[in-house]
Amino acid sequence: MRRALHSAGFALLTLWIAAPLLPLLIWAFAGRWVYPALVPQDFTLRAWDQAAAPQQQVIAATGTSLGLALTTAVTATVLGALAARGLVLYRPPAAGLVRLLLLAPVLVPPFALAVGVQEVFVRAGLSDQPAGVALVHLVPALPYTVLVMIGGYATYDVRMEQTARTLGASRSAVLRHVTLPALAPALLASATLAFLVSWSEYLMTVLVGGGVVTTLPLLLFSTAAGSGNQALTAVLGILTVAPPILLFGAGAALLRRHRAAWADADPASSSSSAAPGIER
Repeated sequence: MRRALHSAGFALLTLWIAAPLLPLLIWAFAGRWVYPALVPQDFTLRAWDQAAAPQQQVIAATGTSLGLALTTAVTATVLGALAARGLVLYRPPAAGLVRLLLLAPVLVPPFALAVGVQEVFVRAGLSDQPAGVALVHLVPALPYTVLVMIGGYATYDVRMEQTARTLGASRSAVLRHVTLPALAPALLASATLAFLVSWSEYLMTVLVGGGVVTTLPLLLFSTAAGSGNQALTAVLGILTVAPPILLFGAGAALLRRHRAAWADADPASSSSSAAPGIER
């Protein structure tokens, strides 16, 4: 019964996510679609050929978006893990204030935050270049990675590291064989969220990139607003939505493999309770 409910819930969730994408798929291959017809009168790949044309800058914008999103995912995950480790394991006196400051980009209205950040980046000479856009994408991504990693460290037993060090393991060996495997689900979730935040970021990319750095969301918005080419807009919409869907699928598969690997491990290795903090 539980398996049937799980399957039904998964099917409903898949339908809920996929249903809005159906019009995009139809429009992307529509050659002529005139009211009141429910389906196109003919199908063609003309919109895909247009998207592949160099003058449309779709391929270049996709590469830029991927580069920025991957850079943001790696950087934000590392910084979020370090911040969460300090907040959870070391418990600094001002931990509450630090958490509030880390969440400030989420609490402040996006436009006000973007305008303030743009002023800082212009004065620092970081506007209108990919490096500046990559840095500004960290602003909305970091709160999510910190929150996820705080949850990961909340159930993390730091005594495993201490035991490994006592047995002669180097710091790098402890990191590779103890810390990273134990925190793998939280790290994967953090990287996924940071990737999605950067991939879909529009406002800060426009203000800091200044139109010089063109990403796929920028191209999608400009095409939808000004070209009137619905087929090309649908193609850009599919290209924008596809990577997050593939990323979620890959992440789910990796989490299942990780869960199975830990389930096959010696249960005695995870029987100890989580340490409240670092022993001094």
